[in-house]
Formats: sequence, structure tokens, C-alpha cells
Amino acid sequence: MAEMSESTRNVLGLATGIAFGALLQRGGLADSRTIVGQLTGDDARVAKTMGTAVAVGALGHRWLKRRGVTTVEPKPMNPVGLIGGAVLFGAGMALSGYCPGTAAAAAGSGRREGVWAMAGMLAAATVFIATYPRLKKVLEAGSLGRVTLAGGTPARVSSEPLDVVVRPRAAALHEPVSQSAEAMATHPSH
Repeated sequence: MAEMSESTRNVLGLATGIAFGALLQRGGLADSRTIVGQLTGDDARVAKTMGTAVAVGALGHRWLKRRGVTTVEPKPMNPVGLIGGAVLFGAGMALSGYCPGTAAAAAGSGRREGVWAMAGMLAAATVFIATYPRLKKVLEAGSLGRVTLAGGTPARVSSEPLDVVVRPRAAALHEPVSQSAEAMATHPSH
């Protein structure tokens, strides 16, 4: 993988953050009413923006991977930590009307509620860091290891996760015969 200097990474990170914040502002996502509208089902801008971001990010990651700039290294899947984090994240988002990115964009534009949301997130992160050593065993209970979208550990994956999502039939063509036969045996509806 190509190495990058720390100053280059910092400049790219700052530029990316500014662009991200500007796009959130432009799309109206730095307004807590938009986030609450998404949660109540009245405003689909957040879902559309996130869907677009995921698609562009996946294609960008694939492009960077082919050039040797990034790798695929999934984190272990810990259901207890995942569900607990999702509940806390969702509760914070519902109460404040912001997620971390939109709160930062709102705070950057001078919205007082964005500043308070950021303060709450930083306080919660501080508490989590302080309690993590005691919570670690509970959060990692029932770990499933490094699971990928393609249905296995990275060593057993025969096709790119993006292929499975974007081109499921093409991904199936790349599977080894033994995996395809096993899938047919366990899911005869294929």
C-alpha cells in the first residue's frame, strides 16, 4: 500500500471534512428538522444522501483497492456491542436531531443546538472511553469474528462484497463450484 506523509493525510482529512460539511449544508442535512423528518418518515433526504454516499464510497473504495491504496480488513462483528451502540446512537440522534457529521456541520455554521449536540457526543465518548476496560468483555460477548457481506471470513470469500450487492448474478458466477453446490443444497429455491 502506498505510504502518505502525516501532513498530507492531515490536509486531505481537512479538505474532505470541509467538503463533507459543505455538502451536508447544501443538502439541508445540518438542520435538525431534516434528521427528525427522516426519523418520522416525513423527509427522505437523509436516506437518499446516505444511499448515494454508500454507493460512491463503495465504488471509490474499489477503485482505490485496485490501485493498492487501501485494503479490505473488516472488524470483528460483536452483536452485543453493535446492538447496544445502535440503540445509544439512535436514541442520541432522536433526542438531539443530529448524528455526529450533521452536528459538526451545524456547529460549524453557528447553530447552537449543533454545539450542544457535539458537547453531548464528546461527553458520552469520554464516559465510554473511561468505562471501556470494564465493558469490553460484555461488548465482545458472542463475537462472530470477521464477517463479510459475501457470507464468510475474508479467507473464504471468493468475490468482492460490492459484486454481491451491485451485481449478484455476476458474483455468483465467480463462486467456486463447491460453494455454489453447498448454497443450492441449503437454499433449494435458488
